[in-house]
Amino acid sequence: MKYAVIIPDGFADEPIESLGGKTPMQAAHTPNLDALAPMSIIGHSHNVPKHLPPGSDVATLALLGYDPDDVYTGRAPLEAAALGIDLGENDWALRCNLVTLADGLMKSFTAEHISTEEGTELLKSVQERIAPQWNQIAPDFPGTIEFFPGVSYRNIMVFRAADAKSAALFSKATKTFPPHDYTDQPFEQALPAGDGAAQLRELMKRVEALFADHPVNQKRAAAGKLPATNAWLWGQGKRPNIVPFAERFGGIRGGMISAVDLLRGIAKNLKWRQIDVPGITGYVDTDYAAKGQYAARALDDLDLVCVHVEATDESGHEGATEKKVKALEDIDALVIPPVLEKLRGFPEWRLLVTPDHPTPVRIKTHSHGEVPWLIAGSDIAGEGRTTYDEVSAADSPHYFERGWELMPKFLGR
Repeated sequence: MKYAVIIPDGFADEPIESLGGKTPMQAAHTPNLDALAPMSIIGHSHNVPKHLPPGSDVATLALLGYDPDDVYTGRAPLEAAALGIDLGENDWALRCNLVTLADGLMKSFTAEHISTEEGTELLKSVQERIAPQWNQIAPDFPGTIEFFPGVSYRNIMVFRAADAKSAALFSKATKTFPPHDYTDQPFEQALPAGDGAAQLRELMKRVEALFADHPVNQKRAAAGKLPATNAWLWGQGKRPNIVPFAERFGGIRGGMISAVDLLRGIAKNLKWRQIDVPGITGYVDTDYAAKGQYAARALDDLDLVCVHVEATDESGHEGATEKKVKALEDIDALVIPPVLEKLRGFPEWRLLVTPDHPTPVRIKTHSHGEVPWLIAGSDIAGEGRTTYDEVSAADSPHYFERGWELMPKFLGR
């Protein structure tokens, strides 16, 4: 059996007035998904337990068949794995967004999608000039800090505690908040909180001073772009302990295509192959066709290939309805056809298409809630539904309150 999973990140949404009361999924022109709908099983699932944050970290772990309550330790350690960062027993990883703060507001949680090259240069300066000051900034948390550049605005900081006592104190003292939850809102309410907040806030303040006249920001200002005014710290966690996918699901060998470190890190924890694709960006300018082509090719060697598309989620964060619709249309036109054609060349195959969580354009951030899924395959008896969208799925009897139960169904295990 060959399997493919396509994840339009954050695509589930609400009816939108500008779309005539339709959701972006209903409004998008998706002839390939429409053709699949009658020969598929369509249902809905809830991937994020209400007591956990509604992000792709929790949602993707559930979508791929893992109970987040068993394996989730935080977002940053998953991304650290993608960067090849080794976390020791007393180490904590934190996500480090390059953001734009202005007039008391979170103007951009991506620093206007700063380039990877610019982000790397900024993080290099932080590592050289700010990291050595850690024990002066946070004498109550002895240890060291390191900054690691990732993709675009997405980076990692690691706190390597001097001992178990320092690590335990850090874990109890620190609460952080994702910057994408506060787009165009006052950021003061989202700064680190708890007993350790003063130290992280002081660290961010020193980074802000460093960035104020940094050559990277001077060049961006001259080009009319938003500067990266700060490094926003959030999503901390320790190294997770996750059973490899092949061990959990009877030897199925998987691979991941994604431009973002979070998904690449999850894949590494699952012991999946990382499939590198040129031209993918994690945004609407990604090379959708290359994703589809590389996924199809990978099915020759692997049992399961997962294609993750971040553009739909980024469009939701921007509140950009038209971009979100266009991103799904591009997935339908450029990703699904080569994957489906390849699958149909095998005697036995299955395809799963599903968002991980909703990112409604109205609120510009992730939310808890159901997502619609579609399963097609050589052994799947279709139920005659004419469309694949939130409304069609909500009317289906196929529902998983615990989203991690969908993957065993999809795999036939």
